[in-house]
Amino acid sequence: MSPALRIGVIASIAHRTPPRDYGPWEQVASTLAEGLVARGHDVTLFATADSVTAGRLHAEAPTGYEEDRTLDAKVYEGLHIAAAFERAHEFDIISNQFDFLPLTFSRLVETPVVTTIHGFSSERIVPVFQSYNDIGHFVSISDSDRHPSLTYDATIHHGITLAEFTFQPQHLGYLLFLGRIHPHKGAHLAIEVAQRAGLPLILAGIIQDEAYFREKVEPHLDKQGIEYVGSVAPAQRDQLLGGAIALLHLISFAEPFGLSVVEALATGTPVIANNLGSMPELIRDGRTGHLVDTIDQAVEAVRNVGRLDRRDCRADVEKRFTADRMVDDYERLFAAIAGEGSAASRLSSPGRST
Repeated sequence: MSPALRIGVIASIAHRTPPRDYGPWEQVASTLAEGLVARGHDVTLFATADSVTAGRLHAEAPTGYEEDRTLDAKVYEGLHIAAAFERAHEFDIISNQFDFLPLTFSRLVETPVVTTIHGFSSERIVPVFQSYNDIGHFVSISDSDRHPSLTYDATIHHGITLAEFTFQPQHLGYLLFLGRIHPHKGAHLAIEVAQRAGLPLILAGIIQDEAYFREKVEPHLDKQGIEYVGSVAPAQRDQLLGGAIALLHLISFAEPFGLSVVEALATGTPVIANNLGSMPELIRDGRTGHLVDTIDQAVEAVRNVGRLDRRDCRADVEKRFTADRMVDDYERLFAAIAGEGSAASRLSSPGRST
């Protein structure tokens, strides 16, 4: 175990940490914070007031602004980030699980800031990362999501708490879509694949694009076994994932990671995904799922998915995507960066030769 560190973890405040249902960034921040606490580190989690942690909690926002639309996101994000940096002297490391905005405070404090880049929502935000590339410690969540203009300290794949996902050796005869109802996530493609394969499909997730849902999803509901069950809490998510023949993850963008992919594999359910972004890093093609480029290939993959061993899916997560492995990676990185800072401080102290 590394020497105990004082760590401030800045979570997103769009949702509670950990999230009640949707909230991948908040989930990662929670998994990391709780893992660090369990290893004896002094962790302060900056999150919403209704968040749950075994560490210390500092809150400015009463709840997530996506859960209470009367809250002004900019106001509470400003207060949230400022609070963390006003207390920067209390920490050896600040783990920024938020996004690019905390970087704008990082030159004002001596505490190293380690920023996990959860993806680039737009090329327009890249200049902020570039402006702090000289002092920032950047972590990518997949090798595929590294920007060529930035310098990274590490790639750390997300990890999940295996106890929250039940291995199911037998499926219950349906296909599953789990994710945001948005064109980029491909719910309409999952519907087409299920219809062509002649199998029922359950869709679960928040509706992020209402027009898309009305035009591309809703007309198919209650036809040929197509069902939408809404956003699902952890226990229901575990059941849905474990009962599926396969998770259909037919994205149309270079997804930086994909927690639902790893969660499906943890229950033993193979994943059929478009060969984009991080998918080749997460899925062992032909062993834990299939990587495809076309709808025809996806339909064929559904027909062949029964040949895959669900035990291989679970075993791969146990080897590569556990919370313990993720916390190990961050713990080593934080210790190294904190050690570099201590050494630099000693070398610059008055009366010490350099």
